[in-house]
Amino acid sequence: MAYAHPVAKLGEIPPGGRKLVTVGKIQLGIFNVGGEFFAYRNICPHAGAPVCVGRISGTTLPSPVYEYAYGHEGCILRCPWHGWEFDLRTGEHLVDPETKLKRIDVKIDGEALEKFPVERAGDTLQVILPTAPPSDGP
Repeated sequence: MAYAHPVAKLGEIPPGGRKLVTVGKIQLGIFNVGGEFFAYRNICPHAGAPVCVGRISGTTLPSPVYEYAYGHEGCILRCPWHGWEFDLRTGEHLVDPETKLKRIDVKIDGEALEKFPVERAGDTLQVILPTAPPSDGP
């Protein structure tokens, strides 16, 4: 059974923006990348850093020697501890695609945008977790 947890109003996270939320004891970053919403656990797979507070930018692209092409502006999340770069659209590490951020789906109007949903209920975004999060109390 999945559980819906309201995390933001629809207009609260503009394109290029993010919101950090806590659901139970799970910290998440909700990102708006060009009008699409993506949610990830706030834990870097490399060393456990709070990755969702990292800089959102672009990155250098493959290019000939002594030429530097820049791209993917607003789609790259850089870990604040060691600079690992992740594509916000897929959660994949740019160097090793097998290393990924833990994705939480976002749904809008019942349509899953990613594996772990964030959904829209009226003007509210909700994160969908497969189980109830651990409570803060006894």
